[in-house]
Amino acid sequence: MGTVVDDAASVEFHAFFERHYAELSRLAYLLTGESDTADDLAADALLALWHRWDRVRAADHPAAYARGVVANLARTRIRSAVRERRRIALFWSQREENTENPDVAGVVDVQEALRRLPFRKRACVVLRHAFDLSEKDTALALGVSVGTVKSQTSKGMAELQRLLGTQGVPQRMHAAVGAPRCSPVVESLRARTGEGGGRDR
Repeated sequence: MGTVVDDAASVEFHAFFERHYAELSRLAYLLTGESDTADDLAADALLALWHRWDRVRAADHPAAYARGVVANLARTRIRSAVRERRRIALFWSQREENTENPDVAGVVDVQEALRRLPFRKRACVVLRHAFDLSEKDTALALGVSVGTVKSQTSKGMAELQRLLGTQGVPQRMHAAVGAPRCSPVVESLRARTGEGGGRDR
C-alpha cells in the first residue's frame, strides 16, 4: 500500500542505484583491493542510503554522501582485516612488519602500492586521480578540509611514485581502475529495496 510519494522515492532511489553502483563498487575496490568485498560494500552502502533516503535525496550532494558511506565502510573493513592479520601473525610468532625498509621491489602494480598507503592518503589519491574529483568534492566525500585533501594527496602521490618508480602514476592508476565484476549482491539489493528487475547496469 505504497503512497505516490513512496513510489516516487523508490523510482528515484533505483535511478540513483543504476547511476552510481558501479562507481561506488570501483571506489570500494580501490580502497580495499578486494573485488568481492567491493561489491558487498557498495551494496551495503546503497542499502544504508535506502533506509535514510528521505534525508539523502534532500542533501546537496547525494553522490558525495554515498562516497563517504563507502569510505567509512571500507575503513572499518580494513581495520578489521588488519586486526585479524595481527592475531594470525601473533599466533604463528611471525614478526614480519618492518616499515623502515619496505620491500619496494615486491611492489609490482598500482593496487599493491595503494594498499601500502595509510587509509586517508589512499582515499584522497583514489578520489582525486582515479575518479577525477575536485579537491572540494573529495573533501566533501571524506568529511575533511580541502587543505587536508591537498596535503594527503600530495604525500600519497609522492609515496606512490617512490614505490612504483615512475612519474606516470595517475595514468597507471586509470589503467588499473577496471570496475569489479557485478555479483549476485546487486540483484539481492534490488530485491531488498523493492525493485522488480531490470538491467545490471
